[in-house]
Amino acid sequence: MHTDARTLENNTLIEADLCIIGAGAAGICMAMEWKDTAHKVVLLEGGGFDPSFEMQQFYCGESLGAPYQVPLEFARLHYFGGTTGHWAGWCSPLDPIDFEKRDWIPYSGWPFKKKALDPFYARAHPYVELGPYEYDAVHYEATLEGFERLPLDSEVFWTKMWQFSPPTRFGVKYRDPIKKADNIRLLTHARATEVKANDTVSSIEEIEVQTLNDKTHRVRAKHYVLACGAIQNARLLLASNKQNKAGVGNDNDVVGRFFMEHFEMGGAQLLLREQSPMKMYLGRMGGGLLPGGELAVTDLVQEKHQILNGTASLRPGMFDKKLTSFFERFTERKRVWEMEDGGRRPLVFPAAPPEGYKAFKLHSRAEQAPNPHSRVELSEEVDAMGMPLANLHWQLCELDKRSIRIFYELLGQEMGRLDIGRIQLLDWLFDDDHNWPSFLGGGFHHMGTTRMHDDPKQGVLDTNSTVHGIHNLHVAGSSTFTTAGAANPTLTLLALAIRLADHLKSKV
Repeated sequence: MHTDARTLENNTLIEADLCIIGAGAAGICMAMEWKDTAHKVVLLEGGGFDPSFEMQQFYCGESLGAPYQVPLEFARLHYFGGTTGHWAGWCSPLDPIDFEKRDWIPYSGWPFKKKALDPFYARAHPYVELGPYEYDAVHYEATLEGFERLPLDSEVFWTKMWQFSPPTRFGVKYRDPIKKADNIRLLTHARATEVKANDTVSSIEEIEVQTLNDKTHRVRAKHYVLACGAIQNARLLLASNKQNKAGVGNDNDVVGRFFMEHFEMGGAQLLLREQSPMKMYLGRMGGGLLPGGELAVTDLVQEKHQILNGTASLRPGMFDKKLTSFFERFTERKRVWEMEDGGRRPLVFPAAPPEGYKAFKLHSRAEQAPNPHSRVELSEEVDAMGMPLANLHWQLCELDKRSIRIFYELLGQEMGRLDIGRIQLLDWLFDDDHNWPSFLGGGFHHMGTTRMHDDPKQGVLDTNSTVHGIHNLHVAGSSTFTTAGAANPTLTLLALAIRLADHLKSKV
């Protein structure tokens, strides 16, 4: 059933077995996993069923670190369905190495391996209207006409596959099933503003909810799941500070830390011989839903060169003033490499593809290193309900940039060795590794801030996504990620939500 919280009598008490805070991809998926069970579920959504300027203002905040590409209030959508309302539909699992402890990456290592998540990845597929859980490029090469991998050294590069959701708009697809579910009570216009714990802060007793018409309600449940996104999950925990000045779950000053993004930005361009196979790599070009591949570096290469994970997508065309204004300042300064006697030398890159070659822009999809200084903090300013706003201190490190540069250098060497193409690296990659270009950008992929880690001093959550020391408080969504990998986070956050739902069913 559905209730607009603004219509309830002031100070209404709502009780349930499970309270889910946030109706985006993770929260809706969690609710659907509990649909038609014998347990009562309350799903809280701060907004309504449609976007509104008024609700987006609750996501305002300042970006005080590295320049973030958009105002924070536009990076996430505050209504039923959440950010799936502008999601592009890209789906791929994280790689096995992403879950490993990598000696060259401080704070890396999830509390479980990828194989533990594979069954949940498969269960996540129907939620985003995908087919079988299959991401092996060899499979698609054998089954799809015209799909062929580039002949790169398999010990250096491999083809990472993506599948494409239509994309599924959770607010549309799952609105009626949730409203009609007998055991789910959806409350819209119900903003959670405080998580209230017992005196010892070992258990959560209730959630305070406020509405825009100045009403306050309470929700009591056996278990609570925060599913508000990386910035808002951290904000809610930090702002719930009446019993503990540091906030709920923040005894070790980890809540809000390790904010991560994916670097999605142009880094190079490629001239490739006309006869080279490309259908596998064009993905959603033209709006189709065929799978698509990106070039990725192998685990061995990552370890050898001490770099982060990353991929590159190929898009037809060259960077120039007409195509991409971001790169206008770089069109006159170019560095291109080919292999010669085991070394490198600069080449002159033409203004247009020569006869017999095709031109492609190469866009990075690169991992950010987990960094405790990259964090979400509370502002001294408050929103219309008196809750402190969240400020973002996005902090980058030398490893982040060096990893992107080495990726393209290795790709250029491989193209030269095979004599099938040439790579041009945009000049920003050769500046000091602590300097980033003005067009620094991410994918709106907010991760970290309530990460999983067995050590409470390095993570907010245990291996079951439960807040350390608070047995009935849990977190869903990409704020739980220990590391970012290079894959879009949606499929992984859904798999983790399903995993958490199974765990809670054994507890309630």
